[in-house]
Amino acid sequence: MMQQRVLRLAIPAALKHLLDIVQILIDMLMVGALGVAALAAVGLSMQFLMVIQALMSVYAVGSSAMISRYIGSGRRHRASSVVFIGMWVALAGSLIIGIIGWIFSADIFCWMGSSVEVIKLGSGYFGILSLGMGLIFLDNLAYNALSAAGDTRTSLAIKIFSAFLNGGLNYLFIFGHAGFDAMGVEGAAYATVCAYGFNVLLYGWLLVRKGGVLGIYPIFSFSDFKRMISIGTPAAVERVIGVTSFLLFVKMIASQGTDALAGYQIGLRIEALAFMPGFGFSVAAMVLAGQYIGARQYDYAYASGVLSTKIAMIFMGGVGVVLVVIPELMIQFFTKDPATMDQAALYLRLVGISQIPLAMTFVLSGALRGSGATKMSMQISIGSLWLFRIIPSYAVLKLGGGILGVYVAMTIETFIKGWLFWKVYQKKEWLNHKI
Repeated sequence: MMQQRVLRLAIPAALKHLLDIVQILIDMLMVGALGVAALAAVGLSMQFLMVIQALMSVYAVGSSAMISRYIGSGRRHRASSVVFIGMWVALAGSLIIGIIGWIFSADIFCWMGSSVEVIKLGSGYFGILSLGMGLIFLDNLAYNALSAAGDTRTSLAIKIFSAFLNGGLNYLFIFGHAGFDAMGVEGAAYATVCAYGFNVLLYGWLLVRKGGVLGIYPIFSFSDFKRMISIGTPAAVERVIGVTSFLLFVKMIASQGTDALAGYQIGLRIEALAFMPGFGFSVAAMVLAGQYIGARQYDYAYASGVLSTKIAMIFMGGVGVVLVVIPELMIQFFTKDPATMDQAALYLRLVGISQIPLAMTFVLSGALRGSGATKMSMQISIGSLWLFRIIPSYAVLKLGGGILGVYVAMTIETFIKGWLFWKVYQKKEWLNHKI
């Protein structure tokens, strides 16, 4: 029974994550036809969006933990009021971010050291996204709310239609077909905003109709608002520091030459496919932990995380074997350059070794967030990242260890982080976390 619940939650979430990756790749391929500057402009904008998505954790993770807890305890109206609160927080946050993005988009690209052409294209693209920031924030809220209520299949269905819509509008707006003017990079931005608008319309209909798994109950509880911010802030801090630290890590790799950087970027794209099952089972662990704790079924809450971890380890471990044994099979779709292929293969073989502890990190951190114990997750993630990856990698480079030493430090850190999450999970203190 529990295994069926885990799979019903995890598989649609994993497939949606895959579609997210595919949609980004399609966007990049279409924009790539416009030239290197256009590709760089959209690529940098995606990096900025990663930081914004990290900030969204303030309401996304906070509302998810509370909704799953209230659903588990049978307080559906209270869960629906959390959606209402989250909606206002999302709109307020998107207004601030949107205004900053619209006014300072050119300055942001200039600060990144972009060329004049990239600044022009990127500021146009990101400025349009900024105008649609409210839709992006609401889409994120609705997805997390429905997932927390135990419905990941609906979001998958919406994503399928949305991905096709985005691809079709890209074709019309970027290149100018069916009577539309060719808008280039800005056309890609308009297509993205339209796709988010489509998502929000469908999510809105689902949430306001009667008889759904979750609704919007127009009660603004300041106590729930404080809980949402209290739970979500550590998650946001964890992700923002994670994203910025990731950029520092990339800078270290870039210092080892173009081949190393290109190989790393290719390896990262391929590894993202391995993340798919980990992401899905992380969602399952987060939802079930919150719901079972809400129902005061603490043994089930603990067991659901263990089961989700075991299944994720099997899937990601299998992918890891492929990455170790035949990484070139996938690399060849991205490049034929021998030096770049060697660098990408080196990266994939080392991350392949660490897929099992990475699965533990994904899933167990999800369970902690679902219980509301986001501070625990933040402390482990940030502490491990800096103490065992960033600082050792820097030291390795200074000592002449090269790119191999950096990747070895990265792999060791993944094992340490997985072990730390397991030790904290085993203590079961997170089961009694108050929200």
